[in-house]
Amino acid sequence: MHVSPTIVAGRSCGTCTLCCRLPDIDLFEKPANAWCRHCIADKGCSIYADRPAVCRDFLCLWMTDEALDEAWAPSRSHMMIYRQGPQITVLVDPDYPDIWRSEPYHAQLHRWARKAEPAGGYVIVFWRDDVFKL
Repeated sequence: MHVSPTIVAGRSCGTCTLCCRLPDIDLFEKPANAWCRHCIADKGCSIYADRPAVCRDFLCLWMTDEALDEAWAPSRSHMMIYRQGPQITVLVDPDYPDIWRSEPYHAQLHRWARKAEPAGGYVIVFWRDDVFKL
């Protein structure tokens, strides 16, 4: 049985819809950086109550990691970040190409990469078709 991480008290998606745009979602035949056909801009998912498990089970790192402050909220950072085992994946909003290279993000991403390295982990940043491994 899969156990979802706990949401940090007081956090919610609000009007953020980056997870409806940035990742590719095979179930919906949705490529990366394209809006999901079920997303209503600045509102959220039109099928939220009946959304599939792939959407229901997803939580970005900001929602589950209390160490990340408001600067890391996807609606502010313009990045959607999540863990996959020892890997941390960063999907950058195509409209903000260099945001991940600015502070406080850049230094933290490199700290995470250094911490993950002994276990074979890394941080991988996706912006449009560009991929950066830290």
